Amino acid sequence: MVEWRTFLMRQFALLLPLGAALFALERYSGVDFMLARLFYSPELGAFPLKSLPLLSFWGHEVARDAVIAFALYLAFRAWRTRDARLGVTVLAMALASLAVSLLKAASAHSCPWELTEFGGDAAFFRLLDAVPLLSGSGRCFPGGHASGGFTLMALYFYWRGSHPARARLALAAGLLVGGLMGLVQMARGAHFLSHNLFSAYVVWCVIVAVFAVYDGWCLQRSEAAARRRQEIQIA
Repeated sequence: MVEWRTFLMRQFALLLPLGAALFALERYSGVDFMLARLFYSPELGAFPLKSLPLLSFWGHEVARDAVIAFALYLAFRAWRTRDARLGVTVLAMALASLAVSLLKAASAHSCPWELTEFGGDAAFFRLLDAVPLLSGSGRCFPGGHASGGFTLMALYFYWRGSHPARARLALAAGLLVGGLMGLVQMARGAHFLSHNLFSAYVVWCVIVAVFAVYDGWCLQRSEAAARRRQEIQIA
């Protein structure tokens, strides 16, 4: 129980300043526009890679479907083997993806390819700014596509207690896959860097919350069972 609480305290101590850093990056740095301009063509008034099959089909549709198929495989395996922890892992992946989708659906921020700075007609505004009249279609923050890859980080918690090395590998793989999926969308003009970083942040927060509840419940059951055995032995 002490180790579990220590881990949660460390996560809490990490997530607060990390969230503040991400907010500062989006609001006060120019890195989003700096990177977006690398993929934008002023001559064409568009993002040339937007419809490139390598990105639009393989990097977007196929990558998304591959993550979904993998999650379904994990769910099937959890059911076949009656692996409760793996089932919770799949649940965490689903809830993390849902959280990003809900935030994105409620967002008034439009995608880079819709902004006036990149050939569109939507106005850009930063987090906590008043929403401008011509804000566009919105629904572009945080990055939804990258969140699919980032949900693979849930496997870190699946292996954390039993196979630490495998857990670290899963964490790195989730960050890599999510990062690459986010890069695909940045190259197409669909998202800014901050969109994808916030997506990773939300996904991690949800995963931590799910396993905090589950592991806390498991520990309480284990300690209660140990107390009952001790009482029986004493009696």
